[in-house]
Amino acid sequence: MNMNTPLPLSADTTIGFLGAGQLARMSAAVVMRLGMRAAVFSGSGEDAASSPGGVPGRDTKFEPLEWMTPLRFTGSFDDEDALVRFAEMCDVVTLENEFLDGELLLRVRDRSGTPMWPSPESFLKLESKWLEKETFRKAGIPVTPYGLITSVEDLAGFGEQHGYPFVLKSSKGGYDGYGNRTVRNPGEAGDAFASLGGDAGRELIAEAFIPFHKELAVQVARNRAGTTVYPCCETIQQGHICKTVIAPAPIDDLIAEEARRMAVEAVEAIDGIGLYAFEFFLTDDGRLYLNESAPRPHNSGHYTIEGCVTSQFENHIRAVMGLPPGPAGMRFPVAVMENILGTRNGPAIALVPGDLWTAKEVHLHIYGKQSSRIGRKMGHLTVLGEEFVGTAGRAADFVSKITL
Repeated sequence: MNMNTPLPLSADTTIGFLGAGQLARMSAAVVMRLGMRAAVFSGSGEDAASSPGGVPGRDTKFEPLEWMTPLRFTGSFDDEDALVRFAEMCDVVTLENEFLDGELLLRVRDRSGTPMWPSPESFLKLESKWLEKETFRKAGIPVTPYGLITSVEDLAGFGEQHGYPFVLKSSKGGYDGYGNRTVRNPGEAGDAFASLGGDAGRELIAEAFIPFHKELAVQVARNRAGTTVYPCCETIQQGHICKTVIAPAPIDDLIAEEARRMAVEAVEAIDGIGLYAFEFFLTDDGRLYLNESAPRPHNSGHYTIEGCVTSQFENHIRAVMGLPPGPAGMRFPVAVMENILGTRNGPAIALVPGDLWTAKEVHLHIYGKQSSRIGRKMGHLTVLGEEFVGTAGRAADFVSKITL
């Protein structure tokens, strides 16, 4: 696919998503607004038919995007033939998550002949946390000190070199605090190694603890038609899960611009096509370290739906379609996004305060998940305003009243 020759926008154009969660759902909303069709390949495998069409039954569990389109396929992300059949019915394929095999994606693209963005070549450079760190380090981008861990002895050596505490992570597959363990002293090394599958041969990576002042994020949309960089925002974590995003980040303008520059440098290092998110640590002395990346829309960019001229989801679709990325400037001076986390285990029924429905510049998103569990991301709320303190206060107040 020549990225300088955009695909036509027509009712016969189908964009396929590998993954069916809320990120695909919000991207698919743009696809439908532009008059195209969204198809989904879900790996959920929960009572869903493996062919398109049909109305889900009352007891059938579906991912958020699966409710929105009849072009619905369910299978294993390891099933090459099934993925090829899916790709062949699409005009372009894109990703919702990175829990995939890069070599498999390469074969699927080449066998089907369907363009895939991000390209498998770019994806292979980010496929695991180990490869990700290696890619950006070699590109000269500062990253947190890291090491590949294959034994408990490797953990001991890493602790001696970089000190305690440090973080042990699954090199592939971890998210929202899952697949991570903090190792506080040598006595915790063996248990941490075993709990993350090190004894079973799972690839693990250790990362030195960085005494950071803030966590920051930048989203970048890029294709051959151009590059758009979003404002640098601050992310605030609660129990390893992003709770709050503040845009723009309340930091020095020079640091914000440096983070944006590093994000562009990172996406160019992998020749990335699509929407990418980059997360940074900002230390007390003003240094930036690239912590993680995502080859897809990201939770840190949800504020862009109402907060920016062009949302990260629209620029995701524009980028993979070969269309020029849209401007990423903010529509209000401040945007604060609060994730709505599950408060109980059970059916997902949202209880929303009445005053939220009439509040000015308060925007509610519920993801359509059928079951809630404590700490699960069930939706988000974005508040736009003129100044930080009042906007953040309104966002925190409203989200505290929502039960899901």
